Amino acid sequence: MGILLTGEEAAQAGGTMGSLLSMVIIYGLFFLVIWFVLFRPQKKEQKKVQAMLSALEIGDSVLTTSGFYGVVIDIPDDTTVIVEFGSNRNCRIPMEKSAISRVQKAAEQ
Repeated sequence: MGILLTGEEAAQAGGTMGSLLSMVIIYGLFFLVIWFVLFRPQKKEQKKVQAMLSALEIGDSVLTTSGFYGVVIDIPDDTTVIVEFGSNRNCRIPMEKSAISRVQKAAEQ
């Protein structure tokens, strides 16, 4: 084994490094596209939902994740709300804010 490579051996070693570099660039671009297509919109949606839940007020109409419509009557802490369901005014259920999927402000009704 010689320390110096002949011309043919040097070209072969350079071709291997070039193909390895191009493969790394292709995989990098692939993961970048996946990031913008999958993860970034999910983060935006999470921020939008968090903003919606932080703006929740007493009197707002809500739709829960289980499909029930109700009105927020109390917000005892940061994670819990008390929602009144139905027209008889006796069905008041405490629930997590994360169980609310949609909010309609009282002024919009």
